[in-house]
Parts: sequence; C-alpha cells; structure tokens
Amino acid sequence: MDHDERPRPRGDMASKLAAEDLGPYSQDELAERIGLLQREIARVEQHRRSAAAHRDAADALFGRKD
Repeated sequence: MDHDERPRPRGDMASKLAAEDLGPYSQDELAERIGLLQREIARVEQHRRSAAAHRDAADALFGRKD
C-alpha cells in the first residue's frame, strides 16, 4: 500500500481537536486557539514541502517508482 493511501490512525490529535466542544471557550481563548492552529498548519505545510522536495530529489536521482 502506498504511504499516501494508508488510513489516518483513529484517535490522532487532529480528530480529537475536531471533536472537541468549543462552547466553554471564551472569545479570547478561541482567538488564541485559532492562532495556534494557524501556526501548526504553517509548520505542517513547510514539512510537506520539505518532504516533497526530498522525494523529488530522490526521484531525479533514482527514477520514479510507479
């Protein structure tokens, strides 16, 4: 199975965050949470770009496996 086709593990942090009740949070706490999530998204996107560049370099060197 290709790495990208693997199912996302149940109980991962993103799933837990998505299921969390936001009702108890204040406006300030929600704004802080949004900022934290935006920084995390930027970190994940940077890692994805880095991983893609690494993969592209490997494919250029060794040829792409299909």
